[in-house]
Amino acid sequence: MLPFPTPSVYQSLKCFVTYGVMGHLDPNQPPTKSKPWSTVAGQDFINRVELIIPQEAFEVVRKLLLEKAAPEFQRVVMSLHDILSGDFFTDYIKKGDVMMLSEGRKGIDNVLTFRNGILTMFLDKEAYERAGLVGKPDGVKGKRGLKPRWVVEIDLTSSSMVPGKKGFDRLIYASKNAFNTPVTWLFCNLSSTTPSPDPLAPHSPTKCAAEPSVLQNIDAVLPTLKPPVNAIGPEGREELEHYSTELYEWLSLIRLQSPRIQVGDQVDPYLCRYQVPGDGQQGKICKLTWQGFLAPSWCREMLLNLVAELPSKTWFALSTTTFSKGMAGDNSEISLFRPQGASGEYVMWEIKSHD
Repeated sequence: MLPFPTPSVYQSLKCFVTYGVMGHLDPNQPPTKSKPWSTVAGQDFINRVELIIPQEAFEVVRKLLLEKAAPEFQRVVMSLHDILSGDFFTDYIKKGDVMMLSEGRKGIDNVLTFRNGILTMFLDKEAYERAGLVGKPDGVKGKRGLKPRWVVEIDLTSSSMVPGKKGFDRLIYASKNAFNTPVTWLFCNLSSTTPSPDPLAPHSPTKCAAEPSVLQNIDAVLPTLKPPVNAIGPEGREELEHYSTELYEWLSLIRLQSPRIQVGDQVDPYLCRYQVPGDGQQGKICKLTWQGFLAPSWCREMLLNLVAELPSKTWFALSTTTFSKGMAGDNSEISLFRPQGASGEYVMWEIKSHD
């Protein structure tokens, strides 16, 4: 049996394109199960969010941001045993709603995460054997090669996860013997309230706010922003694929701050043959970027606010990128584009990282 190839930057990532309609939005009961809302809310830990809008829409977005506080997170040094004991475990893990990510790279280092009360441990073989916990192989059978890795998932909200129970005591033993070294964590409290006194305070956390960086008045050449008329249906599949590929490439160049999309760009065609598709229409655009430890729920709320506040004639593109799972560039990403003048229509690209 031939082994699976090791993930490489030269391997193509999977991209799924969705063209659909959001439907009616009720601010009192925002959608949770339908696309694109479920897709955005179901993402992993998000590191970067980027918003691209026409310059004339910046004032609306600026007012929206002034009404909302910038997303906050904290950096703290703790051991696993610190998290699993005392008021921190009771108030934040058992009763609260937090997400935590330890230092390291998934697929290379031992990485621990907390989300929705579930502890997930990505371990190498040595750490897995020392921990003595029950897990499963990381990746499909045969893909682990010479360096097998394991995943352990434990639901800490379960009624059996209390001191004195066999499963919890085994986890405490592992935290004292296999994972006793303090490590740096990114911590985000998703709840609107903070326990008093705060169990995190004794660990001297560093508070961080993901303030947006703004790049305004970009003189850009615009591509065709309106989807093809017959995009829905088997006969329009090829047109939709062509449209979505060109549009995603253009949005990606804006996110990279490439001069190739700017008005008056005269790069030597020997170096770059890219030209913005379309009829050469020009316009001013604006790009906003948030970077840090961002919750999928915050990104979903941001998308809801944009759809509700921006006029239907205004297009926008919102992109979210997760933390790398190992090698540089091995991220998952969601990019959503709302065409101008389209009643609830959207185009969404889902980029899947290497499994």
